[in-house]
Amino acid sequence: MSEVSRKKPLIIGIAGGTGSGKSTVARAIFESIPEKNAAIIEQDCYYKDQSHLAPEDRVNVNYDHPLAFDTELLIQQVMNLLDGQAIEKPQYDFTVHNRKIETVRVEPKDIVILEGILILDSPKLRSLMDIKIFVDTDADVRIIRRILRDMKERGRSLESVINQYLNIVKPAHNEFAEPTKRYADIIIPEGGYNKVAVDIMVAKIKSIIEQKE
Repeated sequence: MSEVSRKKPLIIGIAGGTGSGKSTVARAIFESIPEKNAAIIEQDCYYKDQSHLAPEDRVNVNYDHPLAFDTELLIQQVMNLLDGQAIEKPQYDFTVHNRKIETVRVEPKDIVILEGILILDSPKLRSLMDIKIFVDTDADVRIIRRILRDMKERGRSLESVINQYLNIVKPAHNEFAEPTKRYADIIIPEGGYNKVAVDIMVAKIKSIIEQKE
């Protein structure tokens, strides 16, 4: 990796509602990059530590609110990557609603992909991005995807997922996530299933990489 690219990687922010397909878009971009010279930073990893709360109280936290995230740590670690420094990315255990002790080391890369529901919410974080993407998917599709994911990957019951969506996720999406669409340079309807939009995005990124080289 050259000194120039190491100091100033390309920062791509990918936002969108829960179940919108933003992770699929992030993965498609990542897999298209030669030699995988990229890193994906998931906003979900930066939920605040909840050790001070009893397990039963952690369930009631609004995890779709901007204050649920340790945004300052995320910003600092993105700035570290911009400066060519490796970071220790936190990990989150969704089954117990708390941070894990373990972290994951992320080395500086030419491209850093930031992905999360509120990744475009912070003005300071947005200022670090070269490309800002919002993945826009219908609400009925998103809730089905969230139900399947939370039941399969996070051990939640159908009733708990639906209650959380109706009482917390949907209102928070309308108040916090949806308005960040106006900050996007590109809006991709239907997420990773919109192959044409993803292919155009990938082609643009490859073009930027070639220009840097």
